Amino acid sequence: MEDKNSKDTRKAVNIFIRISFIAILFIWSFTIIKPLFMITLWGIIIAVSSFPLHKRFTKILKGRDKLSAVLLVIIGLTFVILPVILFMDSTIESLGRIAESLKAGTLTIPPVSEEIKRIPVLGEKIAGLWTLLTGDFKDMIEKIAPQLQIYASKILGIIAALGITIVQFILSILIAGIFLINAEVSSRGAGKIFKILIGEFVEDFHEAAAGTIRSVVQGVVGIAIIQAVFAGIGMLAVGVPGAGIWSILVMILAIIQLPPMVILVPIAIYVYSTQTITIAVLYIIWTIFVGVLDNILKPFLLGRGVDIPMLVILLGSLGGMLTYGIIGLFAGPVILALGYKFMAALVEKNEIKNND
Repeated sequence: MEDKNSKDTRKAVNIFIRISFIAILFIWSFTIIKPLFMITLWGIIIAVSSFPLHKRFTKILKGRDKLSAVLLVIIGLTFVILPVILFMDSTIESLGRIAESLKAGTLTIPPVSEEIKRIPVLGEKIAGLWTLLTGDFKDMIEKIAPQLQIYASKILGIIAALGITIVQFILSILIAGIFLINAEVSSRGAGKIFKILIGEFVEDFHEAAAGTIRSVVQGVVGIAIIQAVFAGIGMLAVGVPGAGIWSILVMILAIIQLPPMVILVPIAIYVYSTQTITIAVLYIIWTIFVGVLDNILKPFLLGRGVDIPMLVILLGSLGGMLTYGIIGLFAGPVILALGYKFMAALVEKNEIKNND
């Protein structure tokens, strides 16, 4: 008969072979899906956040869930394509001008117009503040102009990157549609996967995760996109150069929880100095509306999910953007919010056990 040591050795070898095979299979699978990982992840996030709307559409369409998913995909693609049509020409043109200015060494900042200076009480103060803020920047540009010239070609690369990002968003929306068509199967599968990965540490974590995703997407990312679109429409209406670039900056600031007025106020000053008083006043009112839009929408959208500290959103947005680009800007805060929610649930459960 085989002794106990031989059996233990053979058993250990078998376990090692199985673990190695599983590890190789997972690594191999991840290597294959890695180029599409963030696109798929963002597709899952879109599907989870739009699932309540999918259920409403299904009810309206008398149970035709596949038709509901197709309609949501069409709506999502429309929301991606329309801003592209509105802002892409302006964005490409502005980036091209910046690249040419860098090559020629003629990048400058326009001075405050005489109309701004003639504003009662505030005119001279605004002019002085503008000069103070831009004076050092002008000197810096003059000093580093030769170094800036090497970045002209990189700016042209940004234009190509924007095109790639748009394609990624379209693919993510299509992937989200596939998940929505198989919503029930996907939900059950997510529950089983979380149970395997997390065990019983956090019960029904997949439901809490869904609530967190909806909260962040609706209350942070959604509001930022709405603010950016409204800001861009206002800038296009009054002929602001580079409306697409400014809209993207407004969106980034809104996602990382910084006030978009940092961008919008200087643009309002520019509009006041280049347009008629009537147009300028209307644009300033529109700018104020865009600036307070998040305060109007957050109680309705962010309040539907769970509360996430703004520091988590900020770190997730910046880290996601630095790691994965524009899609990371959207997905980063969602992923970090999920991690925060999981850790908070573990801490809470541990405290309950200690109290018992």
